[in-house]
Amino acid sequence: MDIKQLKYLIALDQTRHFGQAALLCHITQPTLSMRIRNLEDELDLVLIERGQRFEGFTEAGERILAWARTVLAAHDGLQAEAASCRGQLVGSLRLGIVPLASQNPMQLLKPLSQRFPELRYQLSSMTSEQVIDGLNRNQLDLGLCYLEQVDTTHFDIIKLSATRMGLLHDIRHFEFSESELTWNHLDEIPLGLLTKGMHYRQSIDLSFSSKGLVPQVVIEGDSTFQLIQAVSAGMCCAVMPLHSGLEALNDHLQIVPISGAEVQSPIGLLMRRSEPRTALAEQCFTEAQTIFGTSA
Repeated sequence: MDIKQLKYLIALDQTRHFGQAALLCHITQPTLSMRIRNLEDELDLVLIERGQRFEGFTEAGERILAWARTVLAAHDGLQAEAASCRGQLVGSLRLGIVPLASQNPMQLLKPLSQRFPELRYQLSSMTSEQVIDGLNRNQLDLGLCYLEQVDTTHFDIIKLSATRMGLLHDIRHFEFSESELTWNHLDEIPLGLLTKGMHYRQSIDLSFSSKGLVPQVVIEGDSTFQLIQAVSAGMCCAVMPLHSGLEALNDHLQIVPISGAEVQSPIGLLMRRSEPRTALAEQCFTEAQTIFGTSA
């Protein structure tokens, strides 16, 4: 058994396709299939449900897959620890982020990349629950999420500013003369919003309902990019976080603050408190404290 076999197994879980997993690992499909079969022979277990194509993992395969993630995380942690002992910071920072947080992640990543040019980043858009689970399972190094459901005994936390909201619009299609809007201003404007059930959307719905308003939602989605596409196309405006950098994406986008519009739960940057946690995670968390001008 070697690390590459475990990487191939995880790649297969990510892609659910032998050919795509092989492409991800920069090897041929026959090589990937052979190495996974070798792993099965060594463990004396069938890990993969096979037909004409990949059909999933067996029950044993799911259990081995969980261990493979743990072993691979430990291997990456060992490499990062060795680099730290040499005065370097290398590897990939795995960062889970809730969509539409007021904290633009580039405010953290750009200073990190300038100080540690060999550092790479794996960004995942997740719910707060998924971020917390990813940190607990050591599948993430750091997480940016709402703090409402966080058990503070298990995490080191940098509390960040509350998420204030504004109305993102394309000036080619909509024009607002006010320097600040109210929820009543939004009552008859076509809106694009995140899907129901997402934390950010819940705050918006609560703000409308508390004032007896029913928004005209013309498009819903779980992708910020698609909502911005709809805004640029003139289909709608969107309630987006201030200071997130969205209006800088092109010259036609502007955002007007909404009076008293704020996501109820505070947001924060989290790192798991218990071992194992990598030297990379610890160093980046320490750097974040300096960047954000706060302490855990």
